[in-house]
Formats: sequence, C-alpha cells, structure tokens
Amino acid sequence: MSELDQAASSLASHPLLALFRDAADGRFPSIDGQVTILPALPRGLECSVAFTGHAFIATALSPGEVQSQEPDGYGGSLAPDFLRYLAGRSGSIGTLDAVLVARGASGSPRLPQRLDAEDHPRVRHARDLRTGVRVYGDERGLVTLADGLAGRRELSIELDQPGGGGSGSGSNNSSGLGRSLLCDALTLVPAGEPVFAAVSPGNARSLRAFLAAGFVPLGSEVIIRPERTSAG
Repeated sequence: MSELDQAASSLASHPLLALFRDAADGRFPSIDGQVTILPALPRGLECSVAFTGHAFIATALSPGEVQSQEPDGYGGSLAPDFLRYLAGRSGSIGTLDAVLVARGASGSPRLPQRLDAEDHPRVRHARDLRTGVRVYGDERGLVTLADGLAGRRELSIELDQPGGGGSGSGSNNSSGLGRSLLCDALTLVPAGEPVFAAVSPGNARSLRAFLAAGFVPLGSEVIIRPERTSAG
C-alpha cells in the first residue's frame, strides 16, 4: 500500500469523520464539559475541535498528559495557552475557524474545472492541508473541493474580483457574489451529501455568504502542526 493510500485509509477510519457526519445529521455529543482525546491525524497534523459543551482533541500525546492540562469542553480546549502546549514552542497553530456544513444540490454541475490555477495561493493552501484537491470556477472566482480534516469533504472559495479574495474558506468582497458562487459550487457535490467548510468568524463577509448559501454552523476548530512532528 502506498503512503497516499495509507493516509486515505487512516482518514477514512479516523473517529473525527464519524463525529462530523453525525453533527451534520443533527446528532451532537453530550453537553457535559468533557474533552475526548483521539489519535493524531495523518501528515503530521493535530487539531482541537469544539462542539457545544464537548471537545475533541486529535493528538499524538497521551490522554493522561493532555488531561493533566485540564482543558474543558466549554472553550478551554481552544484557549491560546492550551493550543501552544499542544503545538510545542515552535509548532504552528492555525486560525480559529467556524465549522459549517451544507448539502450537495441536485442538478447538473454549474462550474467548469479550472486547470490554470495550480499556482494560486488558495489552491496551494488547500494542497498543504488537504488531499484530492480539485479546482473549479469561472469569472467570479475559484472553488476547491478536497478531502479535508479527518477525510471530510471540504469546500473553499476565493473571488477573483480586484480587492476581493478570501480568508479561511471564504471570500471577503461581495457577499452576494460569494453566495452565488457557493450555490453553484454545491452542484459539484452529490445531492444530499454533506460538504464542510472552515471559515474564520472574523471574516464576517465570508461567514455571511456561507450562511446565505445554506451552510449551518456545527462548532469550531484549530489545526496544529506540532513541534514534535518536525523533530521526528
């Protein structure tokens, strides 16, 4: 089995994937303030994911070691000091993103594939964190579809307008233009199938565009590349 196949198999079996799918169907963890420790993700990634009143941390550290820091499911699992503990002194900590979900739309796909955007910053960012990245779009901007955190289907967009652009998985120019691109992007996903997005809450225009296109919030997350990974 190749390294890519092994990574795909690990993602498909990672318990976070089932948690995301359950949340997309309205089945959420108990609101008990607890933190559940899960195995680390492939490709040297770890994360802290928070739903209402319960958090999940995917890490190579032992459960006892993590719990000794006394994180909680009421926001403590995403506290800056705790995230720095997980990442180590020189590990990298991603942005705090809201996790959103929508469903694929029926009908023929409305966006063509883009083969001219491999060097685009949005595409490079997607390939850094995700696998199986495919790029679509038109004169409004780019859409990436990929296997993201724990193997979930993930969507991001970036507008091509001057002064536009995206942050996280959104666009920060016109919420109307972003909404129309997102609605067309959903036709790339099989009807009824969940597709996830990670959007920085501070990018309010992007967040409004995703909400207007039918995405609903599930929780929040931070992706980490810990120091211990680079040390081997």
